[in-house]
Amino acid sequence: MSPWSITIVHSPSVTRRSRLMLVAVLVTVVINYLDRTNISIAAIGLAAELALSPAQMGLLFSAFAWSYSLCQLPGGILADRVRPRVLYPALLVCWSLATLAQGMAASFAWLVVCRVLVGIFEAPSYPINNRVVSSWFVADRRAGAIGIYTSGQFLGLAGLAPVLVAFQATFGWRALFFACGAIGILWAWVWHSFYRDPDQDSKLTDADLSALRSGGALLDWKRPTQAPRFVFVASDLKHAFSHRALWGLYCGQFCIGTLTAFFLTWFPSYLVQARGMQFESIGAMTAVPFLAAMGGVVLAGLVSDWLVRNGVSNGLARKAPVLTGMALSGAVLAIPYVGDDATVLAIMAIAFFGNGLASINWVFVSMLAPPGHLGLVGGVFNLVGGLSAAVTPIAIGMLVRGGDFSAAMAYIGAVGMVGFACYTVLMSGIDGRLPNAIGQSHP
Repeated sequence: MSPWSITIVHSPSVTRRSRLMLVAVLVTVVINYLDRTNISIAAIGLAAELALSPAQMGLLFSAFAWSYSLCQLPGGILADRVRPRVLYPALLVCWSLATLAQGMAASFAWLVVCRVLVGIFEAPSYPINNRVVSSWFVADRRAGAIGIYTSGQFLGLAGLAPVLVAFQATFGWRALFFACGAIGILWAWVWHSFYRDPDQDSKLTDADLSALRSGGALLDWKRPTQAPRFVFVASDLKHAFSHRALWGLYCGQFCIGTLTAFFLTWFPSYLVQARGMQFESIGAMTAVPFLAAMGGVVLAGLVSDWLVRNGVSNGLARKAPVLTGMALSGAVLAIPYVGDDATVLAIMAIAFFGNGLASINWVFVSMLAPPGHLGLVGGVFNLVGGLSAAVTPIAIGMLVRGGDFSAAMAYIGAVGMVGFACYTVLMSGIDGRLPNAIGQSHP
């Protein structure tokens, strides 16, 4: 037997190609989050020009999340059936055009419609990301890969927030949307030209594919019966809700998403309204928590994979960073009792670092999803996370009083503690892959 059949996961060709594909996903995530969160930077300018109230801003912030959440199930099903090389660029063009259209807005209603459209077309993105990484990385390397591409959601605003603030201060909020939309359309062309699934990549051999498959990479686009399934039936839904651990995963994702939603929507407004900062100076301040979150998510993935490779049980290795992160996110409860801006920013950074640690929970999707239903479970998982992004901006808008965010911080911290309980109680005892048990118990 050729030694390549055993050691191929370490071959230069596989390593190089998998890393390139991961970089492509990372860039796509950065653009994805740029287009869903640029409104947080534009908020102060557009609210002033269009005379929007805090309640209207809360609704506007949440408009994306409602459509994004409601489209997760169809988006996940679509990700199971259409290859990323075709599906991703089509979606990129569509949501980038909706982003461009926001720069033409003359009313609250126009902005809401545009945000709804961005949510619809971005809905399949994370199931696609998970599909790509599950195809290109073996099981004991996957959490690290997920951590790297998930960091893109924080890297985008961490690195770009100062640029976006300066760009808007110079050219206005409308130009901000025009620029973001143009970047997305350009990247759609790059993705289609570059990306290939492993089984369609001419640079990989049959031995490469065999070794990837034996290491747990999900290369096959067919159901376990090897019969193609192109029609979704309602009975498929039972596979996404048939185990307590999956419920714990979904509920925990809602709680993790709550803190994320605050930073992606209200955080710049918080700095200006509650802390009294000038808009032109918040770029660097906004970047600090996002850098912390990025460090948390990368560290979590690498440490989790390292624990697995060194004999720690799968369940503990995957849950430890999530539980640690959820505990740290509760730091926001202290913010109402702190007056110094630097201390508040430090607490925010600690909390968002914890949120980053917890954000590798996507690894549980590929770990727990029944065979043939990776996109479906990923869609439900992202649907629940999207609901938190829909509820949180509205809740904060209702809790803020005259620039006082104390009640909002209490809400965010309390939800984080509920998430900790979800992972410790509902997901207790998981130490391996549930799909086999689910598939056998619920044929």
